[in-house]
Amino acid sequence: IHLATENERYLTELPDQAGCFKETQIVEFIFLLSEKWHLDQLARYQAVELLERFMIKQIEQICESSRENVKSHEQGQGSSWSSLKDQIYDTFVLRLVSCIQLASKLSLHYNIVNTDTALKFLQSLKYSYTKQELLESELAVLKTLDFQINVPTPLAYVELLLEVLGHNGCLLPAKPLHQMCIQLLDFSYLTRNTIYDTLLKIAIENPTPSKLQVAKFLTVKEDFMLLAVGIISTSVFILNPGHWKQVVEHLNCITGITSQSISEFSYAMLKHIVGSTAP
Repeated sequence: IHLATENERYLTELPDQAGCFKETQIVEFIFLLSEKWHLDQLARYQAVELLERFMIKQIEQICESSRENVKSHEQGQGSSWSSLKDQIYDTFVLRLVSCIQLASKLSLHYNIVNTDTALKFLQSLKYSYTKQELLESELAVLKTLDFQINVPTPLAYVELLLEVLGHNGCLLPAKPLHQMCIQLLDFSYLTRNTIYDTLLKIAIENPTPSKLQVAKFLTVKEDFMLLAVGIISTSVFILNPGHWKQVVEHLNCITGITSQSISEFSYAMLKHIVGSTAP
């Protein structure tokens, strides 16, 4: 109930820019770096969500500051926007590393990414940051997010729903199902736009959605509960297709998400997993 409430609250306060920093290249960078540093699964998802929320808030703050600057100094909008872009671009990789560092500390994992490890990596990319700048970057992320960095991730939703399914008597092999869910969650992050584009076209029964339909679909793309039930449903379909209908019914009862919505999400995922349009 707590996770469902948190999910609803997040969706009602969703910024228009949500999802802008979950592009495949960014997610892949975070996943590969988390793997290089031997972080657990939770840390990499948390890093993606932290970076997303931080960047949106930072851009909002910089834009607000830039507007005030323009008013007070009567500067040209062109030069102001140019300096804004430079400011974001120049510090992006540093902020990304800081988000991974913070996520590694949050996961309570023994393998925390310390300052030396992060600096060595940044230096390998020809950045010349100091330890002080790295610490200040972590603090900048913390302050921008008002120290609210223990953000929920889809993995938390998946794992809790798997526990509820087991408690309700769904006799499914827990370990392989959990492993499959992790693989599909990675896949959904890395192919996010293509999966949701397919889902939108299925939902509206039209291959060319309008801009308004795309904008309204944002809450669907950011719905962690929907993503979690879709991941579990697809995993069960792959591993134990005979149990699939029963699991979809259980997920519908637990979350209130319709069986049709769960089925459509699974279809969109499977379509891109197997690379086929066959039903």
